[in-house]
Amino acid sequence: MYSLAREVIGVIDTDGECAEWTFPADPGAVRTARGAVRGQLHGWGLDSLSDIAALLVSELVTNALRHATGPIGVRLVRPAGLAGVLLVEVSDPLPDPPRERVAQPEDESGRGLQLVASSSRRWGTRPGNTGKTVWFELAVPG
Repeated sequence: MYSLAREVIGVIDTDGECAEWTFPADPGAVRTARGAVRGQLHGWGLDSLSDIAALLVSELVTNALRHATGPIGVRLVRPAGLAGVLLVEVSDPLPDPPRERVAQPEDESGRGLQLVASSSRRWGTRPGNTGKTVWFELAVPG
């Protein structure tokens, strides 16, 4: 279904616990990524973040599927020295950064980045050697 990735597009090495996967650019990647995130967060004892993390990863993987044709990377990081933070990254080979837009009530898409922005502590994008990474941080309950 999915494989542990050795290198995800555009990531920055981060000390701490890390899990990463690479998914093919096909519709099943959304469900598989969601399951991988939920499973890893359960393993780390972070079930309380599982729903929101899985939802936001679903949105970003869906965006990557709509616009990119190559593999999609997902990475979860519990940075060393930052006990209250979960960093989540979704990478794809398309270099263009995503644009937040205002969706109209009748629009069927266009709300993913708004959801990421409103549900995370902070978020952003960064270019990689090939492609880009969209990342967000969630607060880990104390």
